Amino acid sequence: MIDKFCEFLTNRIRKKMPEIDDEKAEIIHYGLQNIIGELPKTFLVIVIAYLLGIWKETLLTFLLLIPYKNASGGFHLKTHLGCILGTTIFFCGIPILAKIVFLNGIFKYIVIASIWTFGMCMIKLYAPADTENLPILRKKDRRKQQMISYITFTIGFIIAGIVNHQVISNIIILGYFLQSLTITKLAYRLTNNKYGYEVYENASMQNA
Repeated sequence: MIDKFCEFLTNRIRKKMPEIDDEKAEIIHYGLQNIIGELPKTFLVIVIAYLLGIWKETLLTFLLLIPYKNASGGFHLKTHLGCILGTTIFFCGIPILAKIVFLNGIFKYIVIASIWTFGMCMIKLYAPADTENLPILRKKDRRKQQMISYITFTIGFIIAGIVNHQVISNIIILGYFLQSLTITKLAYRLTNNKYGYEVYENASMQNA
């Protein structure tokens, strides 16, 4: 349904702007899918969070994670249903876990140090983790996104270590850890994704 509607809009745009070629039309179509596809996801997450009594924590999770998530990237689930379920579980599951997990004293700082080390390694290896539909090809852009990932990730864990609020601290620790997992090669293999820049580099080598 969403795909057909986005295809209809893309064709309408091409009729009004004949200079748009197939490549640009594909980018427009993908952009429309993301924008329109976000609406049911957002609505469902809000409704479920409200029913679970965690809408404030879910909103906080979104605000705390989105800077690092946008910079580092991550895999995309192939279907709209899968994407909706994945987003709902991610943004509602983290607040629930944050309320029941207890990280106190020196153990909390050991966990923070361990996850920070792991995350920095994953950023070095994989960030920004792009996709075939939305590759990041320019080295300048990739370096910028990677640097933002380092900065937002580190700032997040500084906040987690300083803030005297268990839920906020846990949201950052759990959320940043799970987000770091979504950019790994293993996560891409399990979800049948490919890094966009690698696909284009391989295609360029074959055409050379």
